[in-house]
Amino acid sequence: MSKTLEEYDVVVVGSGVAGCTAALKATETAEVAVVTKASKPEDSTTQWAQGGVATVAPEEDPGEFVEDVVEASAGEADRDRVELLVEEGSTAVEEFLVEEVGVEFDRADDGFHRTREGGHSHDRVIHRGDATGEAVHLALLDSLDRSTVDVYEDHTVIDIQEGGGVVAVDENEEPIYLASAATVLATGGIGDVYGRSTNPPGTTGDGVAMAALAGAEVKDMEYVQFHPTVHAERGFLLSEALRGEGALVVDEDGDRFLPSYHEDAELAPRDVVANAIYERSFDGDVYLDINPVMEGLDFVEAFPTAAENLTEEEMESGLVPVSPAEHFICGGVKVDDRGRTTVDGLYAAGETACTGVHGANRLASTSLLEGLVWGLRTGETAASEADDPRRPAEVDAFNGEMPEGFVDSKFTRLQETMWRNVGLQRSEEGLEKARQQLQRLRGEVRSYARGRVDSGLYELRNAVLVGLLVTEAALENEESRGCHVRVEA
Repeated sequence: MSKTLEEYDVVVVGSGVAGCTAALKATETAEVAVVTKASKPEDSTTQWAQGGVATVAPEEDPGEFVEDVVEASAGEADRDRVELLVEEGSTAVEEFLVEEVGVEFDRADDGFHRTREGGHSHDRVIHRGDATGEAVHLALLDSLDRSTVDVYEDHTVIDIQEGGGVVAVDENEEPIYLASAATVLATGGIGDVYGRSTNPPGTTGDGVAMAALAGAEVKDMEYVQFHPTVHAERGFLLSEALRGEGALVVDEDGDRFLPSYHEDAELAPRDVVANAIYERSFDGDVYLDINPVMEGLDFVEAFPTAAENLTEEEMESGLVPVSPAEHFICGGVKVDDRGRTTVDGLYAAGETACTGVHGANRLASTSLLEGLVWGLRTGETAASEADDPRRPAEVDAFNGEMPEGFVDSKFTRLQETMWRNVGLQRSEEGLEKARQQLQRLRGEVRSYARGRVDSGLYELRNAVLVGLLVTEAALENEESRGCHVRVEA
């Protein structure tokens, strides 16, 4: 089979905030390539992030931010890692994102305009309207374009090698072999494992799956966060900042019910709000009442993404139907404070990694911050530890035919199984059923994936494995904590 071989010191897989940041940092001292499935900014999870970036507010002690992160994590976060995040986060935002990359956050007379989101005790979330991820990502991509980094767009990595090196296929399913001494996985979330998700299409947990197949340890996979306010019919996210500015959650009778679940009501941690909406939806529709927001500010200017997506009727009534959707995995590939996995030469950052800062539930607007801090650390470390590139093993083409519609039908089966049995609330019976179904599904996929150069099939392989890892972790953890909720069948 024809092939192309390129050699680098560091190969970064993924082009969101963590991947771009790691590549930009690594390229200061190393030859770097970025390999990404994305062909446009909208393909990245970072691009879809609406809320903002949490940094220490001017009036607060950094310890208060640390306590908020730990409390939101249901006490499961690694305090040392959280302190690192808070300590380095504000500096990284100011010196790297603003001064070096050129991100223009919204400003107030006394500095950044800050808002508050669920679980925060201060107004500390800086933003660019309700499209912060887009502003951050476009600035990072511009910096990447100006750098010496080689970018392989429309390329899907189908295999990684222990110690470095990847095999990818381009848009024509032609293989390319990228030899490297260090590989950084920053492939984003697992939205396609569930189907109903705030993530863009193509978020199949590739980095987590490929790392696990390479022998890397994964951690906290049961902690899958569901965003509470996603449009119930059209599936787009309604930023938590809306509730920070006064939006209320009401049932179909117009009654608020969140105060009976938590003293902070609409600003309670995400797991609380998501489960409350999920349970109330059994009795009827649930709405986000944005009237208080529209009365207090220029809604179109402050929340252009929401204004663009809402219908005239929804803007007029101020009532938007909402229900939860998969949003973020708090676990992932276990890494240290420099992004190293348990496999030599393999690193991870961003949502792919489990850094320990999120524990059982992520505090709002800390994902971009985590991707930034660990992206910088991981890129620097991978470059400094890179030695001689190791060549990937070749992949032989599989000549057998695959049934028509195989990938799509199996994805549907995976998503139905995960949403029904491994969603917001999990029972032992449902989890056992899911594990059996996913094991059978994995066997079916495996029979076609051996050596076959087909990006869709490898994405399916990865998604099924991630679903199985989540399910097995959820079965093992019998205690409800954070966004992992065990119930009786």
